[in-house]
Amino acid sequence: MASYKPVVVQACPKLGEKITQDTLYWRGYKTPVQIKEFGAVNKIDFSPVPPYNYAVTASSRIHIYGRYSQEPIKTFSRFRDAAYCATYRDDGRLLAAGSEAGSICLFDVGGKAPLRQFEGHTKPVHLVGFLSDKYRVFSGGDDYSSNLWDIPSATEIISYSEHTDYVRCGCASKVNADVFLTGSYDHTVKLFDARTKSSVMTIEHGHPVESVLLFPSGGLLVSAGGRYVKVWDVLKGGQLLVSLKNHHKTVTCLCLNSSGQRLLSGSLDRHVKIYSTTSYKVVHSFNYATSILSLALSPEDETIVVGMTNGVLNVKHRKPEEKNENSQKKRQPAYRTYVKGRTYMPKQEDFCVSKPVKRVLRKYDKLLRSFQSSKALDAVLEPPIMLHTPEVTVAVMQELHRRGTLRSALAGRDEKQVNLLLTFVARRVIEPRFTPVLVIVADMLTDIYQPVVGQSAIVDKQFLKLQQAIGKEIDYQEELLEVLGMMDTLFATFTKKRDTCLEENKSNGVTEIIETNRSY
Repeated sequence: MASYKPVVVQACPKLGEKITQDTLYWRGYKTPVQIKEFGAVNKIDFSPVPPYNYAVTASSRIHIYGRYSQEPIKTFSRFRDAAYCATYRDDGRLLAAGSEAGSICLFDVGGKAPLRQFEGHTKPVHLVGFLSDKYRVFSGGDDYSSNLWDIPSATEIISYSEHTDYVRCGCASKVNADVFLTGSYDHTVKLFDARTKSSVMTIEHGHPVESVLLFPSGGLLVSAGGRYVKVWDVLKGGQLLVSLKNHHKTVTCLCLNSSGQRLLSGSLDRHVKIYSTTSYKVVHSFNYATSILSLALSPEDETIVVGMTNGVLNVKHRKPEEKNENSQKKRQPAYRTYVKGRTYMPKQEDFCVSKPVKRVLRKYDKLLRSFQSSKALDAVLEPPIMLHTPEVTVAVMQELHRRGTLRSALAGRDEKQVNLLLTFVARRVIEPRFTPVLVIVADMLTDIYQPVVGQSAIVDKQFLKLQQAIGKEIDYQEELLEVLGMMDTLFATFTKKRDTCLEENKSNGVTEIIETNRSY
């Protein structure tokens, strides 16, 4: 008796994820470390100087973390209410932060008490930053004003009241020490020059502005608000270059990598998108557990820190490359030992001993081997198989049809089983790879259960769905045939025109030759 041959499941090619250099680069981070803060993390800022500590603003505290520490190495807690937007100066020695009370505190990184305290805002201050000359601080608050402060004298230099809603974000130019930007919930981004008494440029974003970013060259500006990330050309008077809509909810934070070639955006939809700054296409994305409020990337791209609404700080570190090289060197001798003798060709007098391979049959193969057709069909109608590997279900149906036992396997089923069968057929019959088999199954189901139509509302509903699915597919096929006919007509017309042009050129050439001969 011949041995049983397992059912051959048709293998279909799958469209896998395209692996690019960006994919490999951004996947090169370790498993994230989770740190729980006291409240929602509204700001993360890395120190621009080694060892690249980062300041985390959450609730009424500012925590300073080392690059690899899971506990804060320093804490600033001299705030009565919430603290906002703790930002490092370019030399990493000073730290400025706003507060719910409307004051701005300036801290020495090595101390505890504030060095300076700027009073002038009447409502919470959500924006604080340093100008590139290191001696002035700019701020923005919920009182709609944007102020400039002098650090040595702790006095206000100038106050701008041009926004008509909360000022929540801003940044300073690294090229010009007098230029800074502010973004507001009045849908505008304003560019200020400290030497003038009013803004020098206003850009209309179209949504409440949550974050702004200026490229290191100072020529391009990125604004985020609503679901949009927009890039503007400052040198052309604020001309819109590109508008990106890759998030499903409000974009809350922006960040550039160390080379300025990748732009990162975080959103309330729990995703961080990474764009190329040349094509502005998404090259990679990260998925997080909850909505994202803040995002920061270390100066050497070694650490990504994300702050979320539930107070969790997600820290990812890049995997060291040296260990991978060492591990590969250690594995080389084992690999050489493994492949040793693989190319050896046995001689004529050699006796080859082959180890019998034990074949493990799946459940449906075992049932088919014992000619239990109905139970084999039941085995492949389980939800995990139908949803994730429908090709297995169809392969068993095809094998039953080849044996001539498909009708008997489909017959004699109760309402629940018939509903399951019709649901699968109605969903998969329109797929070209399954259509030939499932059309036969649908025909048999209609013949077998036609007498009971009208006795079960559930079965009747599934038959109607099957009819609608097949009807829609027929309509699509008819439309495609019409389009194909139109295209054939157009191609035929182009071919005729081309042939006519060639004949005319040939006839002209013959005439010219005849006229040349006559002239001689």
